Amino acid sequence: MGPGGPIFRLRTLLWLGLAALAVMFAGSSAIADPPIPDPGFIAPLSSQVQHLHFKYGPIYVQAGQNLILIGPVTIEKPAYDGYMVGFRPNLVRKDGSVPPIEQIHLHHAVWLNLSRRDTTDPTLAGQRFAASGEEKTYARLPPGYGYPVKRTDVWALNYMVHNETPNPDVVWITYDVDYIPATSPLARHIIPVEPVWMDVQNGEAYPVFNVLRGSGRKGRFTYPNDAPRAPRRNTWTVGQPGTLVWTAGHLHPGGLWDDLTDTRGHRSRLLFRSRAHYFDPEGPVSWDMAMTVTKPNWRVALRKGDTLSVSATYETRIASWYESMGIMIAWLAPPDPRAPDPFKDPRAISTSGAVTHGHLPEASNHGGLPTGLPDPASLPSGRTLLNGIGVGGFRYLPGDLTLPGSLGDPPVFHRGQPIRFAAFDAWAQIFHTVTACKDPCTGSTGISYPLANGPVTFDSGELGYGPSGFTAASNKDEWVLQTSKLAPGTYTFFCRIHPFMRGAFRIVK
Repeated sequence: MGPGGPIFRLRTLLWLGLAALAVMFAGSSAIADPPIPDPGFIAPLSSQVQHLHFKYGPIYVQAGQNLILIGPVTIEKPAYDGYMVGFRPNLVRKDGSVPPIEQIHLHHAVWLNLSRRDTTDPTLAGQRFAASGEEKTYARLPPGYGYPVKRTDVWALNYMVHNETPNPDVVWITYDVDYIPATSPLARHIIPVEPVWMDVQNGEAYPVFNVLRGSGRKGRFTYPNDAPRAPRRNTWTVGQPGTLVWTAGHLHPGGLWDDLTDTRGHRSRLLFRSRAHYFDPEGPVSWDMAMTVTKPNWRVALRKGDTLSVSATYETRIASWYESMGIMIAWLAPPDPRAPDPFKDPRAISTSGAVTHGHLPEASNHGGLPTGLPDPASLPSGRTLLNGIGVGGFRYLPGDLTLPGSLGDPPVFHRGQPIRFAAFDAWAQIFHTVTACKDPCTGSTGISYPLANGPVTFDSGELGYGPSGFTAASNKDEWVLQTSKLAPGTYTFFCRIHPFMRGAFRIVK
């Protein structure tokens, strides 16, 4: 099906239709402006390089929200022709402060140029040229290269802001652009580049996959290599010769690295490994990390017919990692005869790089501190139930560990008796999960706690309803846990969406 066929038109209508809905919920950026941050965090590039500050908001984040939304048809962008040479995203409140990640979480944001076709998926409504999660990678092109922007271009935003609290909030997505106006003498020497979006689930509106603890080999799982039944959406065939000049990866907690590989005939070469550097003392368990990017002199010559592929590697000893991602954005310039060919001069291509920033203050609360809650294994048995456990109002009922008395005592089920979890918030678009965690699972909530590290692995997925194709929800309001393989004992669980929610149940013979 060609890029102008019915599939393209349908997807365009979906994106723009959801854009209208997002305007209703998110409002206009003219309502209230967050203050402009101190530009000192951006080192001067040149007296001819401008540092432009843009914002989208206010975004009214409902209590417990975890929705994928499309921004309005137009968001702020440079108003005159020029070249983007740097891009730095963030998420702020009205006073300019950055919310702690365990409270408000930028799951992902994708910037699109609706005036161009996407390089690796032309059926999309626009060209993906920038992205961020809570690692907030700062993209800076090597000197002499830039992404051409026209004053008539239309930019859009796909975003997923996750409220992990029971309280509503208001935030803005900001993006600082290093920009060279086309009228600047420096612009005459800029080589134009185009973005090459590489995604292990390319083409999916919500491109995620699960990594279960113990899967893969030697404590590591690489997607899609270790998922033989997974669709192969992670490749792109080069249509004309060119030169790669920059790339970086995007991972979620638990991620170790993204690999960008070139295949020519029967040979393959690793072009770059974007590693996740964790500042978290517990290791690869949280958003307290930064990704590595290529060095300024990194260049790779590509031939027509080469096949680029991306893979994502996660650790599997510590915990399970649900709804994970693996993305790399590369920038492609015209052919440069000086660029090394990966199959003729592989040693000239550095496959390692450097992180773009240090520890971020919003990633400081790792959690796991004592809260005074009792170990649920020491609590008396609660009611012996026939039906199951309710999930709603940011509580598990019965068996919520934060509730006093009998409501907090673990309900009892006989081994082999299915446990039905019913989500009463499903139609309110408040999503919840039932995810195994290690007893006692009572530590303070943070970006490293709790984890999906129970003695057995179970997860309900996100119970709730949302727009098909543009939601993290399973579009179910109940989930049944089979207990025939669970030994007698007490099992603790939490909600991945609202990790302050903790529950327990008990299995008896």
